Amino acid sequence: MAGGGAKSFTARMRKKLHRAKIGVRRSGVDYFRGDGSDWIALAGLLLTVPAIASLTMVMPVWCAPSALVLPIVAGGLLLRPASLLGLYAAAAAALIVESVLLGPYTEGPGRVTPGTVLTVAACGLFGLLIAQFRSRVGVPWRRGGTMLFDLRERIRVQSKLPGLPEGWHREMALRPAGGQSFSGDFVVAARTGTGRTLEVVLTDVSGKGMDAGSRALLLSGAFGGLLGSLPPHSFLPAANGYLLRQDWDEGFATSIHLVLDLDSGDYELLSAGHLPALQLHAGSGRWEEKSGEGPLLGVYDGAQFDPVKGSLRPGDVLMMFTDGLVESPERDISEGMDRLTGEADRYVSSTFAGAAWHLIEAVAKDVNDDRALLLICRDSDAGPTL
Repeated sequence: MAGGGAKSFTARMRKKLHRAKIGVRRSGVDYFRGDGSDWIALAGLLLTVPAIASLTMVMPVWCAPSALVLPIVAGGLLLRPASLLGLYAAAAAALIVESVLLGPYTEGPGRVTPGTVLTVAACGLFGLLIAQFRSRVGVPWRRGGTMLFDLRERIRVQSKLPGLPEGWHREMALRPAGGQSFSGDFVVAARTGTGRTLEVVLTDVSGKGMDAGSRALLLSGAFGGLLGSLPPHSFLPAANGYLLRQDWDEGFATSIHLVLDLDSGDYELLSAGHLPALQLHAGSGRWEEKSGEGPLLGVYDGAQFDPVKGSLRPGDVLMMFTDGLVESPERDISEGMDRLTGEADRYVSSTFAGAAWHLIEAVAKDVNDDRALLLICRDSDAGPTL
């Protein structure tokens, strides 16, 4: 019995040691991934504080007392608020030691002045605010920039149009407001059915910039999942129900849904409070407004969306866009649409490649609003040069 108890005790100790080893290993991995304990960073920064204080007393010309702001700023980026307070206590102790050992009347760069104390305290307050913000968001600074980049790339990938068969061409451009990285305008598209139908949804989320971009990211993922999994006439009602369930304070959006038969060129447009699309008829050279009927998404339940039908003949172009491209305080939408079609006559008739970006540059380069433009063209011998 005694031998069995010893063996059991030894087994338990081995398990505890193994768990401790795994815990230490994970804490180190979590630190480098930015997900867990910050004890390594705290230990490193605590060691720099006495090192800086020693250099200040030995070589004050090369290392002034204000150099203590370096570990404090680094701590604001690396540490949690609780750990940061320990670093601040060490920095305050270093300043006290420097002022006592060097004397209050020391002249030259090594002197601890009230200005030095205020500088270090101000940097400490700034670092604490940064640490508290990171703690609320829950994103370590080492991964925050990468996460935002990943989100932006995800919106870009989700907005990528699928390839079209021979005889069809498409151009798309998205421009966020104020040169930011995130836009409230987005596109989701897919080849549905047997692959001979193109479905495209252009959406304009209320607001602009980062606030609208965060909602656009969520909606683009949801809309991309709905597209193709529902009959075309069921998409906007489902999208409307999804927005209503979010219960956002500013939760409405406009959308236009294109369902295009790539064999015949026939299409349907369904609209949820969106601006009409414009079709260029190659035969007459005239632009025609095409718009379905329907309310904004996210306003009320049970909304109906009635389609409008059309057909793209050889040489025709269909243009869909958001209001940032044609609306501004200086002019109404009708004037903006006239200017857009006037510029489109130039770019689309001369060269289709890059026309979407050229049009945004020509009609809404400096507009402080999100802008999106989509062009779909059916090839023709007498049509655009592609």
